[in-house]
Amino acid sequence: MSDLVRMGVLLGALALPAAVVAAENSPPVAGSSQYAQEEQAARAMLAKAVAYYRQEGEKALATFSRRGPFTVDNLYVYVVDAQGVLVASGGPSILLAGQDIGEAVGAEARAKLMSREGGEGHIGEIEYPFRDWTLDGKVVKKHTFYQWVGDHVIAVGYYMPRADSTDARKLLDEAAKAVASEPQATIDAINKFDKRYYQGDLYVLVVDLQTKRFVAHGYNRRLLARDFASIKGPDGKVIGQPMLDIALNKGEGEFDYQWLNPVTKQNEPKHAYIRRVGNYLVAVGYYQPQ
Repeated sequence: MSDLVRMGVLLGALALPAAVVAAENSPPVAGSSQYAQEEQAARAMLAKAVAYYRQEGEKALATFSRRGPFTVDNLYVYVVDAQGVLVASGGPSILLAGQDIGEAVGAEARAKLMSREGGEGHIGEIEYPFRDWTLDGKVVKKHTFYQWVGDHVIAVGYYMPRADSTDARKLLDEAAKAVASEPQATIDAINKFDKRYYQGDLYVLVVDLQTKRFVAHGYNRRLLARDFASIKGPDGKVIGQPMLDIALNKGEGEFDYQWLNPVTKQNEPKHAYIRRVGNYLVAVGYYQPQ
């Protein structure tokens, strides 16, 4: 691997925002067979790696750092020492070996990873955006399971698929039903980034149709109480009023616009599904491939 590529990986990792959502005790968020299979495979690899480390001790680190039984497709083991330094990896993060794991996963994920919450034997979960140069430098969201064993934390993560129209429609159905039955509790849950309503690059927004202001947003609380009607996309296109018109005049519909993807941190085309639920506009959108 050339020094230029190595530097590209490092700079890519450093450029990532320190965004993480703690995933303790959270159900699978996508509901797809692909998601379930990836989760099961990651958990199984972690259990296998932990057992191997307990048997072999630090000799296992060399095995974890090369292609073999602990590197399968996009799944691989990585290991961090008690100081937060990456000491082994079977994937692209091996180029960051010897550096603080925060360079790859961000400050919040690092804090969660190093907290030893639950003690040895406890399996924790974190999510973070990761720029993978084996995937043409794409920023992808990773869901990682980890476990402390002695003075090392062993981790295995998998890439979360982008949401699609089916995922967006399903989440809208679930959110609309919840808003109809328990509006305030649902609004509070959305604003607390409850994993039922914030799933990778998929999230819910709710607008009060009387005040025309945000009352809930699935990943950006700074928008709360903002005038939704005047909201524009990064391209200058008015977004809010047309969506309000759909909710007020048709009851439900669809709308295309540009918006910031919380995973890639890039402005991307988005297709939103909109529904009126009582006095609220409820919407969920998915980011379309460019």
